[in-house]
This record gives sequence, structure tokens and C-alpha cells, in this order.
Amino acid sequence: MAQRVHQPREDAEFDFILRMSRSPVLAYFIGTWPKAIDPCRAMDLVMGGIADAYTGRVAVVRTDITRCPAVTERYGITGALSYVLLKEGKAVAHGAGPATDVEVRGFLDGHL
Repeated sequence: MAQRVHQPREDAEFDFILRMSRSPVLAYFIGTWPKAIDPCRAMDLVMGGIADAYTGRVAVVRTDITRCPAVTERYGITGALSYVLLKEGKAVAHGAGPATDVEVRGFLDGHL
């Protein structure tokens, strides 16, 4: 995974990252239970590439739904492999399910 992907350990850390970001934030939500691990690893690869390609334009945040339950609830996330684009802390677009690099780029380009 790219080093530019933030990984908050709790809700407060997520909120800190959100406040400190000068660019929109692409938060993607992962699960750590056995059936979620492989799909989430695949999403990590996609989002790592996005973080590299969109450096300076988007901050990418890998959010564990178990560690950040308040954030997960705040943005209406109902399961792993969901993602949300945040501008000034407000959700402007949601996506869900496994996504390819091309799909995430299209999602971002349509909303930036």
C-alpha cells in the first residue's frame, strides 16, 4: 500500500486527518473479518495507486469500520468496500463494492 494512504486507528484520528487535509478526502472503508480480508487487500492496491496518482489533489484514508464506528455511522457506511468523497468534511459522493482503478478514477474525476 502507498505510504500516502492514511490509516487512522480511531474516530478522533480520522477527524484530525479530515481537519488537517487541504484537499478533498477519499475515505474507503474496510473490514478485518475473514471473508473481508482478500477483497479489502485488493481494494488497498487500487487505493494505493489512486493515492500516488492523485497526490496533492486527494487525500486517501483507509478506514477500518471496526476501529472507527462513529465515522462509519456518520457517513452512512453499511459495509466494507464502501468509499466516500469528502469536501470540507461533507460527503459529496458515495461508492460501494469492489472497484477497479479505472472505476475509482472515473468516480473522482466526476466529482473533483
